[in-house]
Amino acid sequence: QQLSIDEAFLDMSGTTRLFGIPREAGMLLKRTVKQETGLTMSVGIGPSHFIAKMASDFDKPDGLCRVSKGKELAFIDAVGLKKLWGVGKVTQGLLAKHHITNTKELRTYSERTLISLFGQSMGRYLYLVSRGIDPGIFREESKSHSISTEKTFDDDVSSLAVLEQTLLDMAHEVMFRALDEKQIGRTVGVKIRLTDFTTLSVQITPQGTIYSAEQIYHYAKDLLMQKWQEGTPIRLIGLGLYQLYRGEQPLQQELFEDPYKKRRALEEVVLNLHKQGKQVMKATSLAMHKRLDQENGT
Repeated sequence: QQLSIDEAFLDMSGTTRLFGIPREAGMLLKRTVKQETGLTMSVGIGPSHFIAKMASDFDKPDGLCRVSKGKELAFIDAVGLKKLWGVGKVTQGLLAKHHITNTKELRTYSERTLISLFGQSMGRYLYLVSRGIDPGIFREESKSHSISTEKTFDDDVSSLAVLEQTLLDMAHEVMFRALDEKQIGRTVGVKIRLTDFTTLSVQITPQGTIYSAEQIYHYAKDLLMQKWQEGTPIRLIGLGLYQLYRGEQPLQQELFEDPYKKRRALEEVVLNLHKQGKQVMKATSLAMHKRLDQENGT
């Protein structure tokens, strides 16, 4: 299950005979990636998505950390409140106002009390993660095949320009993957997660065929503005292409030529160049990056 462009979960249940015990499997994965790509990676092993995610962050950039079942509390306390995933500086400041400075102190508060202090979403989240319980934010309901990506920002983002640039990059990533897998999607979806972990999602299934990254980006911007009030900080944004079917031609042909169809052909060329190791950026992406740099004064 892909979490972001460089993070993924791998369910290793029942693979001991193939890859060895969890730590051996983790070392094999690290060694294989290093040999084939030259890249180092961190592996986290745990009984849940949340603990595995925390373990992968524990000893970056080239670490391997295993948290056995039953050791979740000890691990959470060792990590500490400041490095607890999802508890940023703003939340730490709010906790400090209530004299909560570590995970042990946080566990003395009931779920009802935390909800009354921090709201439904954040209160329940704090109650669960301080106990090493997976809050479920990395799990998605089963659905038809899809291609999606998401980005968790290091610092919460409230800039429309940054969000638009992120969506444009994501649109190209999703479209290139669709082209590579020879898939055509019918639905575009956007997901955002606010600072209090409230998660909002919205989708659109247009009448015409979704041909190109620019098309996905066009829909994604509109979807974002439907759910997001400009200026509200966002910690995570995701973009997906859903209801996919295999093929290179739409199931229903249009009567008139779609202008986005030519852009799809261009994107196929760019994808092939990427596969050859050539770094090519489409003009739309380059223009957006330059605009963002100018706004940031860089």
